[in-house]
Amino acid sequence: MDNGDGVQWYSVPGRALVPLTEEAGLHIARRLRRELPRFEVRVDTAFDDVLEGCRGRLPGAPERDGEWISPELTDLYGHLHQTGLAHSFEVWQSGELAGGILGLALGGAFIAESKFHRVTNASKVAVIRLAEHVRARGFTLLDAQIQNPHLETLGVYEVSDEEYAPLLAAALKVNAAL
Repeated sequence: MDNGDGVQWYSVPGRALVPLTEEAGLHIARRLRRELPRFEVRVDTAFDDVLEGCRGRLPGAPERDGEWISPELTDLYGHLHQTGLAHSFEVWQSGELAGGILGLALGGAFIAESKFHRVTNASKVAVIRLAEHVRARGFTLLDAQIQNPHLETLGVYEVSDEEYAPLLAAALKVNAAL
């Protein structure tokens, strides 16, 4: 994160985790379920655009509160993408990028750094489809980092640092690929 003092490491107390299946608590409202087929999923086809969307700099994406993704952090994410650690998980509608999630894949953990949308419900669809995608590829942990009302409607739940540490340790031992 860059809060104006340069790129630094930050951690939040506790973590917000996305259930990987409906059986595990992922909630998909009936109305939202009807939206799912209207979006196409792609991975890493528009990394720079997703990054810009998360920065609030992509046309049609809502402006973001604060600019924690500074130019220096943008360069760092680009480097991590080139090394295979940072990824864009994208949802497309009618051939246009509708929304996406920027994140890091570490072993069997996917750490969602930021998300954006240009189309109503696109970021919710992205979270749901990302949960399905990572689970199908052997990931055991989908970390949304910080809880918010939007994520809470999807069944995202918070765990303490003490609960999170062994989940992350176990996930890092998993060999999964996005």
